[in-house]
Amino acid sequence: MRISTTIFLTDETITPVRLARALEERGFGGLYLPEHTHIPLSRESPYPAGGPLPREYARTLDPFVALAQAAAVTEHLRLGTGITLVAQHDPIDLAKQIASLDHLSGGRFTLGVGLGWNREEAAGHGVEWSTRRALVSDRLDLMRALWAPDPTAHEGRFGHSIGPSDAWPKPAGGAPRILIGGAAGPRLFAEIAARADGWLPIGGSGLAETLPVLRTAWEEAGRDPKALQVVPYAVHPSPGKLDRYAELGCEEVVLQLPPGDEGTVLGVLDDYARYL
Repeated sequence: MRISTTIFLTDETITPVRLARALEERGFGGLYLPEHTHIPLSRESPYPAGGPLPREYARTLDPFVALAQAAAVTEHLRLGTGITLVAQHDPIDLAKQIASLDHLSGGRFTLGVGLGWNREEAAGHGVEWSTRRALVSDRLDLMRALWAPDPTAHEGRFGHSIGPSDAWPKPAGGAPRILIGGAAGPRLFAEIAARADGWLPIGGSGLAETLPVLRTAWEEAGRDPKALQVVPYAVHPSPGKLDRYAELGCEEVVLQLPPGDEGTVLGVLDDYARYL
């Protein structure tokens, strides 16, 4: 099982370059970064984990810029977003960013997709909250049209449509690996089966109960049962927990790092190295 990591990188933490080098030197499999463009002070959306919103949420580095730095100083470390708020992006621009990063990194990029939880942040991007699921699906379809080997049109439902277009570079493997995050449920599992390579469940709790349901939805959609990827995300590890994920067929797990300075983060990495 590949052991990857995630962290809120900010202007106050260890740098992307130093972290990426340290991860590859120690043999970790990947680095996933979250995204928040801004946090409105007039926020009404509750923090999903409860309590005050941690300081790092408003200070996150742009994940694509940070991952580009990480790609430039590593050769094997996989790179991903956990997650990209697709509804908050122009999909044509986002398709270009993703394709460029995947091309320049030699196919090491994974697009983690999320719907978001902060209504006020999304509103700043003109997102209508009630239609954001359909908006994300539509934008994923448009991006796939731009990544297709032959010029492909896409008639969008939310203001973004393209005719057959030249769009280069292409992602290294034709399209990046796409994992969709979110709470278990029929709508999420149908979306994963229709548009993704797998699921990015935060924390990974309850997988023994939910995985059979996802596998059923996946196979009913005509997908190869062996192709489904489930990657527990933002996990605080223990030997028993990681063994359980392996028993369930998870080939990768993403461990949570603290949003700390270099010494703090490297100390946790050295502790986590026992799981490699």
